[in-house]
Amino acid sequence: MRVLEQAAIDAALTLPALIDAIDSLLRADVVVPVRHHHPIAREDGEAMHLIMPAWHAGAGGYLGVKIVNVFPGNADRGLPSVLGAYVLMNGDTGAPMALIDGTRLTLWRTAATSALAARYLARPDAATHLVVGAGALAPFFLRAHRAVRPVTRSIIWNKTRANAEKLAASLAAEGLVVEVAEDLESAVREADIVSTITLSREPLVHGAWLKPGAHLDLVGAFTPAMRETDDDCVLRSRLFVDTRGGVLKEGGDLVQPIAAGLVSADQVEADLPELARGAVINPRQPGDITLYKSTGGAMFDLATAMQIARATGLVA
Repeated sequence: MRVLEQAAIDAALTLPALIDAIDSLLRADVVVPVRHHHPIAREDGEAMHLIMPAWHAGAGGYLGVKIVNVFPGNADRGLPSVLGAYVLMNGDTGAPMALIDGTRLTLWRTAATSALAARYLARPDAATHLVVGAGALAPFFLRAHRAVRPVTRSIIWNKTRANAEKLAASLAAEGLVVEVAEDLESAVREADIVSTITLSREPLVHGAWLKPGAHLDLVGAFTPAMRETDDDCVLRSRLFVDTRGGVLKEGGDLVQPIAAGLVSADQVEADLPELARGAVINPRQPGDITLYKSTGGAMFDLATAMQIARATGLVA
């Protein structure tokens, strides 16, 4: 069994190829059980332990499982909030093939999956992309959306401005110019795509700020108690999700307004596999506001692990 760490993953993956690989697997016959979701009480904030399996149905293919720990208090320790490992196995024998850095895999997978959703849902001419949050995911999201839309202006806002400035400086050294927003409302009003990747429990983005044609890419609120957008965002938008089972159970941005009776689960038009299979009947109109909520899914992890395995020569 090979061990594939961060450097090997970064050398193996490109965002365009990974986005296409995830898109392709969404059309395959893959079994994805509901993930195991276990809260861990801690003095520095409730942590989460997640177990996420997926496998190809029938003969051949692959079996994989990601073990993830989300510890919000890690920020004070200088560690990522999300840490984990991924085991890729032979789908016929169950033999382990690779142990993959699950933290790095998750960063690549999450950004690529959101970019795939934007490829289906965002306006074709979307040129201004705002990222709310300056954590480890932020640089991946800034790059990923440029792979699917003609983004010429990237903006980042963070509650602690210094963290956003530090990230912008590091990206500038790589040739990617990113503006640091002083005021979140003004930045949202200008954005064609708004990606939220925070651990907020209170709404940050307000529906009244969204311009016609905007696309919301909501990633951070992964429990029913968390929320990054207000009710107006939901009421003004066409609703889409990465997986119905995950978001309608765990994604606070939709769970809370559904529980309040403001919208119903039936108003979710499609999940990402349905988008990949052409299930959306009504095409986007120029003024439509689209809301895509994700909580993560094992199918997307499996696609990323398979792409890593192919690119590193582990499988043909």
